[in-house]
Parts: sequence; structure tokens; C-alpha cells
Amino acid sequence: MASAPRKRKMLQTVIWKEGSVTLVDQTRLPARLVYIRCKKHEDIVKAIRNMVVRGAPAIGISAAFGLALAASNSRAKNPTNLMKELDTAYWELRSTRPTAINLFWGLDRVMNKAKTGTNLHEIKDRVISEAKKIAQEDIQNNMAMGLNGAKLLYDGDVVITHCNAGALATSAYGTALGVIRAAKEAGKSVKVIATETRPVMQGSRLTTFELRYDNIDVTLIPDTAVGHIMSKGEIKCVIVGADRILRTGHVFNKIGTYQIALMANIHKVPFYVAAPLSSFDLKSKLEDVPIEERRADEVLKIGKKRIAARGVAALNPAFDVTPPELVTGIITEKGILTPPFESSIELFSGEQKLS
Repeated sequence: MASAPRKRKMLQTVIWKEGSVTLVDQTRLPARLVYIRCKKHEDIVKAIRNMVVRGAPAIGISAAFGLALAASNSRAKNPTNLMKELDTAYWELRSTRPTAINLFWGLDRVMNKAKTGTNLHEIKDRVISEAKKIAQEDIQNNMAMGLNGAKLLYDGDVVITHCNAGALATSAYGTALGVIRAAKEAGKSVKVIATETRPVMQGSRLTTFELRYDNIDVTLIPDTAVGHIMSKGEIKCVIVGADRILRTGHVFNKIGTYQIALMANIHKVPFYVAAPLSSFDLKSKLEDVPIEERRADEVLKIGKKRIAARGVAALNPAFDVTPPELVTGIITEKGILTPPFESSIELFSGEQKLS
């Protein structure tokens, strides 16, 4: 029998180092753990669009570092021209993906900090410092979220997760998988059931990779097997991440999340969402949030090989919406939100501590 992999250094997805940004190339996993180096903001734009980096928090951090690269590389001679260059980079980065709110949150936070600078040096310094701060806070928030969520799990529990809401979707540690990591660090033995997450296979390629990397028990299932597995009565709960959560408690996450929530509801399996406060959108209405439609080839082909008949069209929405009545609780770095979500979310929007 093959021996289990040893515990290794925590995966970090996005790293600022010596005026450049190092990213794990997630398109190469699980075959190879490859890092790429981004030297200009256009490299970050390409990385986000091509899903070299993905996951709402990781996208937000990468975009913030994209502005840091734009500032670091700028040859502007005065603050006005520097801000114009940052504004151009801001809109290029903002256009990469439409659904995950962390992208816009990270960019807005860095730009607002840039506007407080009074000279070239001060603006550049504040942009880079703020981007670094966002990345560091992400790790701290994920660990706090993990501790809060780990209280929901007991020794021997079996948990289903969908897509990848782990270290690879954040700066490090993870959201939904951070809860599982924290439970393990607390001495609890937790088993994970991971869905493939078609069509880009983030579950089979990424979630299983990083859980094995950390020596956490994981079993892969087809997306279509979730209901069958739940019917066996052995699943403790579902824990997923989120790309955006509205004030109403509607959860935007990887396509397939909604149907898992429906099955969990039928089988009386608690359905939890783990997400940082930066993933909350307190302004948008449900009908205003765009659902990203990705390339049809992701559905029609596996790699370069076509698997559907010629002439067949494909729909490829990247996200769906889970209504609040299907959500048992939302795990954040400040605490666990419970229904009615419009009231409990109002608590933190008013800067009160979550229960």
C-alpha cells in the first residue's frame, strides 16, 4: 500500500516578491505544481481571464497586485499621470470576470487608498502596501473562518464540497476547505467527498490535489452522484465557498451549487457557505448580478478532442444562485450567520459583531 503524503508547507496561491507577482498556474494541476511570474498588470489580466488564477478571493488579491504592478512600473512624472495609468489598469483588470465580487472589492480598495497619496512616492507606496495588506488579511480571515466553522464538525464526519474553495482559491488556507483544515488541526478526523465540478473540473483537478497535499482524506465522485451519496445517510453537511453573497442571503457560486443545495434540503443535510466579508455585496439586486457565460468549447470538448456531435450548441454558465431558504448558515471570519439572513447580514453591515 502506498504511504500517505507527508505534511508540507501551506500552499500559497498569490505571492508578491521583489516587484513581481508569483501565481500557481492552476491550469497545470494536478499533473504539475508550476509557478508563473507576472511582471506587469497585463500579465495579471491574462492570468485571470485564462483561469491561471481563479476563486473569488484569489482573483481579488491578484487584481490588487495588478494595480501594485502598474504603480511599480509607472514612469509617470506627476501624480495626475500616475493616477491616469492606475485608472487604465483598474478598468482592464475589472473587465476580466463579471460575477465574483472580490475582484471589484480589491480593486476599489486599492484605488481608494491611492487617492489618499499626495505625491508619486506616496501613491506608489500606498498602492503596494494596500495590496500586500489585502493578501495578508485574507490568510488571517481564512484561519478565523476555519476556527468558526470547525465548531460545526465532529470527529468522523463526512463532508461534501463542490468546486474548489481552498488554498488555491485564496491567498492561502482556504474558505470551505479552511474549515476542514481547522477541524483537522483541532484533532478531528474529517472525510471529504469532492465533486468533479464539470466542465473545468476544479474539484477533481484542484480540490483533490490540495487535500492530498495536506494529507486530508478525500474521495472524488461524479457531479451526478451527489443525490445518491446523500441518500445513504452518512453525510454530515455540505460546505461550499461563494463568489458573491447578496444582502438577501442569495449565494452565487460555481454552477451546480444550487442543485446540491436542493438535494441537501430534500435529504435534511445542513448546507453551509464559507466566505469572507469581502464576498458580500450589500448593494446589488438579484437581477443585477451578471452570470458569466464561458466558452462553449469547455462543454463540447475535453482538451482538444470534441465529445459532442458537430453542429451541437452548448450553454456554459459558470455560476448559479442558491436562494437563502436552502442555506443553513454562512461561515465568516467574524462568526456564523443564520437565517433570516437579511437581518443577520444587517448586523455586520452596521459593524456589529456576528453571533
